[in-house]
Amino acid sequence: MFFHVSPSLGAFFYEFFETLVYVTPAVIVAISLHEFAHGYMSCKLGDPTPKLDGRLTLNPFRHLDVWGTLCLLIFHVGWAKPIRVNTRNYKHPKRDMILVALSGPVMNFIVAFLSLVLHGILYKIQAFGFMNEYLYVFSYYSAVLNMGLGLFNLIPIPPLDGATVLREIWPAAGTFYFRIRRYSIFLLALLLGTGVLTIPLNTLSQTCINSMWTFVRLILRIGIYTGTGGSGVVI
Repeated sequence: MFFHVSPSLGAFFYEFFETLVYVTPAVIVAISLHEFAHGYMSCKLGDPTPKLDGRLTLNPFRHLDVWGTLCLLIFHVGWAKPIRVNTRNYKHPKRDMILVALSGPVMNFIVAFLSLVLHGILYKIQAFGFMNEYLYVFSYYSAVLNMGLGLFNLIPIPPLDGATVLREIWPAAGTFYFRIRRYSIFLLALLLGTGVLTIPLNTLSQTCINSMWTFVRLILRIGIYTGTGGSGVVI
């Protein structure tokens, strides 16, 4: 018996496979490291609250937020459960709160860079085999998702890290955030769903990835980067 699979159905199964095998693990790693960085920075600055709450861990189930994870899987940008901190334990509350907020995105940018380094090394050594080929593709997805997560969290809309930074720099913003706190998640979902955020963020993310890759290519002395159908994977 012959079964005809329509192109749209084939694309759906490919996208599902891609999400299951590459995107989901990359999302889990990105979120776990992002939140761990927040907790670690807070503890280093004198606040043990994240450790007492069990958030100073790489266990993703301690960090995942349902809506934020869904947005990360669908739109490649999202958020996790906010880490609780006690600013009274900081020596310099405003400065330290900004450092804690920025530590998550900075961690994502570092992971994005290291992922591209791994991607370049695997390309250069041309080591074939299932695990090497998997890591080769996964490392690119990891770079893209970490870059997207880091940039997205710098947007000054609650509960994102950018809102925390702006609130500490400009106290009047805190009053506005308090008023919209009930609707902030729905506002983010609306902005993502309409493309108001995703289109410019994807453009900025790809620009940053290309710039990072150019730097990595110079370090590793890799030849011309082409990409496959706009996916950005080295061939």
